[in-house]
Amino acid sequence: MRYDIEANILSWEIMEGEISHAHEFGNIIIHFSSAEKPILIEILDASDFIGKFEKIKNLENLKKIVPDTDPT
Repeated sequence: MRYDIEANILSWEIMEGEISHAHEFGNIIIHFSSAEKPILIEILDASDFIGKFEKIKNLENLKKIVPDTDPT
């Protein structure tokens, strides 16, 4: 896994191979081989993505500390 601070891109090489094409899903780009195997995942605006992930993680921790008061 590699982070390019200037471009704000997090790259994760899943496996070695030649990239044939890519599909974009919002800020995530997945590069595939000709056999449709994922080779590389790139997360654009990585600092924002990680920040959102951290908020979710903190929310889960908060749920452990504060019991759910909804009786349903």
